[in-house]
Amino acid sequence: MTQDQDQASGFWRKPRATALLVLANGLVHEGFGQGAVGEAVGEVCFNTAMTGYQEILTDPSYAGQIVTFTFPHIGNVGVNDEDVETSNLAAPEGVRGAIFYAPITEPSNHRATQSLGAWLKARGIIGLYGLDTRALTTYIRDNGMPNAVIAHSPDGVFDIERLRAKARQWPGLEGMDLVPGVTAPERYGWTEAAWTPDHGYRAAGAGKFKVVAIDYGVKRNILRLLADAGCEVTVVPATTSAEAIEGLRPDGVFLSNGPGDPAETGKYAVPVIRTLLESKIPTFGICLGHQMLGLAIGAKTKKMRQGHHGANHPVKDFTTGKVEIVSMNHGFAVDPASLPANARETHRSLFDGSNCGLELTDRPAFSVQHHPEASPGPRDSHYLFRRFVEMMEKAKARPA
Repeated sequence: MTQDQDQASGFWRKPRATALLVLANGLVHEGFGQGAVGEAVGEVCFNTAMTGYQEILTDPSYAGQIVTFTFPHIGNVGVNDEDVETSNLAAPEGVRGAIFYAPITEPSNHRATQSLGAWLKARGIIGLYGLDTRALTTYIRDNGMPNAVIAHSPDGVFDIERLRAKARQWPGLEGMDLVPGVTAPERYGWTEAAWTPDHGYRAAGAGKFKVVAIDYGVKRNILRLLADAGCEVTVVPATTSAEAIEGLRPDGVFLSNGPGDPAETGKYAVPVIRTLLESKIPTFGICLGHQMLGLAIGAKTKKMRQGHHGANHPVKDFTTGKVEIVSMNHGFAVDPASLPANARETHRSLFDGSNCGLELTDRPAFSVQHHPEASPGPRDSHYLFRRFVEMMEKAKARPA
């Protein structure tokens, strides 16, 4: 914390904390508030990315979570209206809070239209700075992702015992289906392609393949890259029936990313996916979509200790023998030991050996745990969108 001089006494004192992070085990971390005033409860995770904070804070997969940024200086490029990753702007669910080491930096970028602090306030997201993020990250690494309350009160007055009780009583993400709070309310067609320096986000061209994207909390850049790969994309709500999807006569189905416990979402998503797999429609899943595909073929998912959140994760692709640096955001994983005989592991994390991809041997379907759309992050995995297109090309070439 910074220190101010007490003018009356001449002594130095720490200014009063205006924000707290109160863990379910009772630990209290003090800091200073930015963004929205109030309190929110969620699971605390850390993200190691050095760029893309706006994309991170608008990723629907962070619903129910409080994000700690390990990079100390956040806010330098401000925010704009283009880099929001949430496709459903009216979604009630989203990131619960953001934790920074240093005060939010003033923006200095030609694309900035607003400061991060003002943007957080407008979106109702509580920000906290002045906390030792290295210590908090170490705590999460050693103890797992804790439930906590993040609170911001400009007068510095908090009922700490009530906040402790609130953190203890929150049930956590296990057993929680958060997809209804982020999915599209109705079907729509996607019309935007990827960003270029000369033209910004361009209009999508005519697509060669009709793709239905099941929206569990889809990121906009995933849809853009599908459009760039030659897909005419129709986005449908997470609860859309298999019959309705098949009625759109798609060449392929995409299973999107999203938040929460996959086993809970799977209660209504898995029967739909199984029907689509039986129809042998080419299928591609990312993140929660990967977990949904795993559950649909009989595999199990499990809660991770600290999860994977960042843009510097090494993953090996066994189909090519190459190692990719990828963007990650997940707190659950498919148990590779539970994969059935008709599935094989295609990708694996080189950090902890967890499963990061699978493909079926008897159906045209594959999925990855990481985020190949790279928003933010490296672009090593963009080839996966081409792989999906090639799968659809082969399916269309087969005799009926």
